[in-house]
Amino acid sequence: MTLQQRELVHQILRDAPFDLGGDVEAQRPLLEQMLTSQPMPDDVRVTRGELGGVPVVFVDIDGVDARGTLFHAHGGGFAVGSARGSVGLASAIARKTGLRAVSVDYRLAPEHPYPSALQDVTAAYRALVAQSGGADRVIVSGESAGGNLAIELLIAARDAGLPLPPASVLFSPMTDLTVAGASFAAKADADPNITATAIRRRAHDYLDGTGTSADDPRVSPIFADLQGLPPLLVQAGSHEVLLDDATRLAVKAAADDVAVILDVTPGVPHVFQAFAGLLDEGESALERAARYITDRLAASAVRPPADALVGAATGQPS
Repeated sequence: MTLQQRELVHQILRDAPFDLGGDVEAQRPLLEQMLTSQPMPDDVRVTRGELGGVPVVFVDIDGVDARGTLFHAHGGGFAVGSARGSVGLASAIARKTGLRAVSVDYRLAPEHPYPSALQDVTAAYRALVAQSGGADRVIVSGESAGGNLAIELLIAARDAGLPLPPASVLFSPMTDLTVAGASFAAKADADPNITATAIRRRAHDYLDGTGTSADDPRVSPIFADLQGLPPLLVQAGSHEVLLDDATRLAVKAAADDVAVILDVTPGVPHVFQAFAGLLDEGESALERAARYITDRLAASAVRPPADALVGAATGQPS
């Protein structure tokens, strides 16, 4: 049934009134309605709060004693979308991994261009790490533009000397605001709802008036030094114009000695995991992401502390 499922999802996206490249005032409520139209399962509890002065949404599954936190950045081209709209995807991951999820309601462009969103995500992450006593039970994730913010957060945390999580999971990340990937043309007919024009408009909103160019590594992680980042899982669909943003990021991470898994699913669109209830491929991708998260948290739990490693290397007691 997967062919029929894929065709259904593509048709839903083609018929949806939402246009990523459209006027933000009109598109914000359309996307919110699209993402929240289905009720959450009865055991999903959603609570609004704040971390580091930044509004967030906490997502808990009844009966689950959370063993860590999924720190999530929602998508929407930096200009639309919300933490509440990402609850469906975040709660699905939380359920499969036994984690609590927290999604950040970072400020949106064009009202709040770069670096507002990154500042908010970083402040919230810093507060979560302080509350948790470290980052060893935190997994950073992001979808689309949120994938961009997730990587830029890891870079900012590395440079600031903040503890890094044991892994990060990126769903269809937007990594090159110059919109130079070959897939923008090669996948234009296959992608049911995202276009190069839309990405350019949202990138313009994010950068306009900031003096920051689209090829700046602080906004386009494809051009950044990724050395020292934690292991990455990058998932994408072959029917999305942002495919090259995912594949090129994975290659850059590998070149910078970052452990990375690139997971491309054929015949599915942008952030297809959000359609797991309709699409077998989406459910399978979430299962793989959950296993990856579980494995990375397990590895983090048995890893010796840094001072013990130093003692072993020098022959001195730790």
